[in-house]
Amino acid sequence: VFDKHMTSPNQFHVRREDVTVRASDLLNTNVEGGKITEAGVRDNIAVGLLYMANWLNASGCVPIHNLMEDAATAEISRSQLYQWVRHASRTAEGTVVTPEYAARVLREEAAKLDRASYPTLDLAVKFMGSQMTGTRYDDFLTTLCYDSIVKTEGDAKL
Repeated sequence: VFDKHMTSPNQFHVRREDVTVRASDLLNTNVEGGKITEAGVRDNIAVGLLYMANWLNASGCVPIHNLMEDAATAEISRSQLYQWVRHASRTAEGTVVTPEYAARVLREEAAKLDRASYPTLDLAVKFMGSQMTGTRYDDFLTTLCYDSIVKTEGDAKL
């Protein structure tokens, strides 16, 4: 299939004259047939929060909601939340996704977790919260958290 349909390293030769895309189309968070739900907001927050809490505790691949998740899933969750807040998207239930709304849901989702099981939860809440304001977006979630897991204690004595 690849040899037949992908005859070069890229598809610059494929032109879609039937499609017109404007800048506003790229920024539109309303996808035809799709919807943002409160459950989706909560799930994105929970996934991002749980992944960060585990990553800060040295686990890079984490079972969340019966699925094995890694940084890519947490990045998608974080990115969707950032865009929904930044563009004041509206949930199917009619709620505007504001920084305040996202912060409230973050607190509610964090309160559901057992702090003893997640010793880095407070730090994860802080980092997740910083990414949901619609104003700050770090390049990668792991680089955002990296300084919290690295300790420098001077040169090793051999």
